[in-house]
Amino acid sequence: MKSEWGALILAAGKGTRMKSATAKVMQPILCEPMLFYPLRTLSECEGVSIGVVVGYGKQEVSDYLTKEWPQVTIIEQKEQKGTGDAVKAGFHFWKDYKYMLVLPGDVPLISSESIKQLMRIHLQADSSLSFISFRIADPAGYGRVVRSDCGIRIVEEKDATEDQLAINEVNSGIYAFSTAALERYINELRCKNVQGEYYLTDLVELFQQDKERVEVLSMDGEDEFLGVNDPLQLAYATNLLRDLLVKRWMEKGVKCADPETAWIGPRVDFEGEAYLAPYVQIFGETSVGDRCSIGSFSILKDSKLESGVSVHPHVVIESSVVRQNAIVGPFAYLRDKTEIGPKSFAGKFVEIKHSKIGSGSKVPHLSYIGDATIGEDTNIGAGTITCNYDGKRKHPTKIGNRCFIGSDTMLVAPVELDDDATTGAGSVITQNVPMGALALARARQRNILGWKKRRENINNNDNGGRS
Repeated sequence: MKSEWGALILAAGKGTRMKSATAKVMQPILCEPMLFYPLRTLSECEGVSIGVVVGYGKQEVSDYLTKEWPQVTIIEQKEQKGTGDAVKAGFHFWKDYKYMLVLPGDVPLISSESIKQLMRIHLQADSSLSFISFRIADPAGYGRVVRSDCGIRIVEEKDATEDQLAINEVNSGIYAFSTAALERYINELRCKNVQGEYYLTDLVELFQQDKERVEVLSMDGEDEFLGVNDPLQLAYATNLLRDLLVKRWMEKGVKCADPETAWIGPRVDFEGEAYLAPYVQIFGETSVGDRCSIGSFSILKDSKLESGVSVHPHVVIESSVVRQNAIVGPFAYLRDKTEIGPKSFAGKFVEIKHSKIGSGSKVPHLSYIGDATIGEDTNIGAGTITCNYDGKRKHPTKIGNRCFIGSDTMLVAPVELDDDATTGAGSVITQNVPMGALALARARQRNILGWKKRRENINNNDNGGRS
């Protein structure tokens, strides 16, 4: 017995007008590939299994799908010979479903509500083929929906007459098929057109010739069905999505001092009220806790801020966690699974990589902490560096609770400092430091009295006594 619905995303094209070696569907929109958006839309349609047809750049696209969407079936179109050929390439996928959706991979603004409406119309009308059309002020680039007493046709722009080019009702490229009918007709497509391709749109006319029912769902809102084909359209779609996301979160209580400069990705989540200063960017799978404040020009990606976190301006946080009521910045860089503990402080011109900073500890300024574990209530003096790399391997540093690390300390890993340890300023620590000990590792100071005057006398003699 066949399942109900499958969906096929057509993502095999190069996108020549994009003028890029990267496949069109992998072009970034808010730090996600364009392909992410139709995939997310279909994933919001309960019970729909998804297949993706890949072609140009298939390795990059397939790698992305395997990593981020492992539930999706990958289908290869070996030669890019049009949308009809792409659907035919997916036969072994869609033959197992009663109904199938077909979407282009370059429609990032399409909503699940519109897809669900198309599915309802298709079932209610008992249609063999249903598709979405819309009206647009400038129809350039779209196939025209031509209505006549003989029925409905979709005419691709390169094959259209002057009268047909004036039509502003266009095809969205989004279809619902009954697979029994699709299987009967898919092999009847021919490539007798300007582009020498197999057009899926030709099925509209073929179905009607044999009295198969075709439904058109005409919808408002041209932006939702925007197809992205070049860098200008890519930027336009990016700004539309940005505006939608910023508005959605502001309606839920997020405060943006300047909404036009706030950038929020589609996988970002706010757990309550937050404040974003101008020019904040938040992308990837990032969660922002209640009562967080994020300063101007800060960038967060794939990270978590717990409640009450204060991020000062010019901070970059990647793949890291900042716990409750901690403070970060300004001009700090946290990366590679760093964890900043509750009420801790990572301050000015500090980089912390793959490290854990304990509750109440401070790394106030001008330090590099890498591959380290720091306990609670420890103070790291200015200019401290964990020397974690020996040229071949990374090594860990462990600093206990209530330690005081003097300014300009070099901690040569692997090395451990037990609780309550102290290091003198300017020390190079190469050995473990016991609990409560003071570690000093620097040359003894020597004061040479009268050095400046003797130096001046030497210089005068070298110049023959002339000043």
